[in-house]
Amino acid sequence: MGAKGQNYDTIFAEIANSALRDRIIITGYVDDTDLAGIYSGAIAFVYPSFYEGFGLPPLEAMQCGTPVITSNTSSLPEVVGDAGILLDPTDREGMCQALLELYSQPDRRQHLSKKSLERANCFSWEKFTQATIAAYNAALSS
Repeated sequence: MGAKGQNYDTIFAEIANSALRDRIIITGYVDDTDLAGIYSGAIAFVYPSFYEGFGLPPLEAMQCGTPVITSNTSSLPEVVGDAGILLDPTDREGMCQALLELYSQPDRRQHLSKKSLERANCFSWEKFTQATIAAYNAALSS
């Protein structure tokens, strides 16, 4: 939900040729105040990233109860845990199968939605602040 990324011409061409082209919405930039509504209305949040420092977009989707399909690389497995579907970011067939699974299996989608909400509760600014203070205190006492 931002600027066009690498190889966007190829991606847009694939979407244009897809039978699902009328159901795919390319939003471009979305203001933070509108994100929760978009995440909440999605069947899934697909995030095939090669590298993330933390993985905030999948966490935001999880906070809205949206099932996440993302990469098994970088920090994403730590953020998503077992509350999402983790795949190699180059596995196009796997991504398609995972999305089809969530689309066609409402029970699976509901299960991951519940797990997403539970997992998202593990992260908060309060917990981050307390962990940072504890790390500084440990460093200062060494």
